[in-house]
Amino acid sequence: MLNRRHLRIKVMQSVYALLQSNSDDIVKEEKFLNYSIYKIYDLYVLQLSLMVEVRNLAEKHQEIAKKKYLATSEDKNPNRKFIDHPFLLGLKNNESLKEYISTQKLKNWKEDSEYVRLIWDAIRESDIYVDFIKNSQSDSPKGDLNFISELYKKVIAPNDKLFDYYESQLITWVDDIPFVNTWIIKNLKKINVNTRFDKNSIYKDYEDKEFVVDLFKKTVLHHHEFNEDIDAKTPNWDTDRIAEVDFILMKMALTELKYFPSIPTRVTINEYIEIAKDYSTTKSSFFINGVLDKLLKEYTAANKIKKIGRGLV
Repeated sequence: MLNRRHLRIKVMQSVYALLQSNSDDIVKEEKFLNYSIYKIYDLYVLQLSLMVEVRNLAEKHQEIAKKKYLATSEDKNPNRKFIDHPFLLGLKNNESLKEYISTQKLKNWKEDSEYVRLIWDAIRESDIYVDFIKNSQSDSPKGDLNFISELYKKVIAPNDKLFDYYESQLITWVDDIPFVNTWIIKNLKKINVNTRFDKNSIYKDYEDKEFVVDLFKKTVLHHHEFNEDIDAKTPNWDTDRIAEVDFILMKMALTELKYFPSIPTRVTINEYIEIAKDYSTTKSSFFINGVLDKLLKEYTAANKIKKIGRGLV
C-alpha cells in the first residue's frame, strides 16, 4: 500500500501538470490523479506477473529441448529447480492474480513478450541463478525466499530496458517504479497462492484516500494566496530563480499546515524537505526549510494554524 510520502508525490505531479497547462479544470486533473494512483497497483501486478511469465518461458524452453532430434541427457532430464520454485509456483497458481490480469486487461507480457525473454536471459546469466541451480541440496523456505529476493533486487529491479519500457507505457510510472520495487521486496514473505489482488488495497485506509483529494484541491484553490506569503519571505529572490517544483512543494506544505489539523507541523515540513531532495535542486531542501520555518512562525503568531491534539504545532 502507498505511504503518505508517495501520495504527496502523486499530488505534486498533478498540481504541477495543472499549473503548467494554465488550466482551471480541477475535476479533470483530479480524475487523472486518481487514475495514476490506481495504475501503481497495475505496475505492482505487472512486475509480479513478469516473474510468472519468465518461469513459464523457462519451462517452455525445457519442453522444446526434450524434443530435439539429438537431445542430450541434460535436455531429456532438465533441472527444474527454478521452474518448480515454491514462490513462482504459488504466483502461477494464484487465481486472484489471474483474475486481476484478466479484468484489468494487462496484456503487456503477451503483446511485448520480448521483455519476458530479456529478463529470462538476464536471470540465467546471473551468478545468483547459476549458484542456485548448481546447489543440489534442497533449500529451506528461508533460502528459497532469499533467492527470489536477491534475483529481484539485483537482476529484475535494476534492468534499464524494463525501466524504459514502463516509462513508455505511462509517464507517471517513472516515479512509481522504485516505490513498487521496494513494495514487492517488503511483501515477498506475504505473497503466496492465496494472496488476494485488489487495486483498492493501494490505500491503507479511507483517510489516506481522502487525504490525496483534499490536498490536491486545497493546494490548487489556495495557491495564489500562498504565492503572496512566499514572496513576502523571499524578497531577495526573483520568482524566476525559484524552481517551479519548490513553489509547489511549499504551497502543498502550507496547505497542510493550515488546512490539515491532524498532521503535526514538523511532520509536514520534514516530508516536503525529503521530497525536495529527490525532485528538485541540490539546495532546494535548505531553501524550502528556511521559508517554511519563517511562515510557520508567522502563521502561529497570527493564530492561522489550528491543530487537533497536543504537540502537533
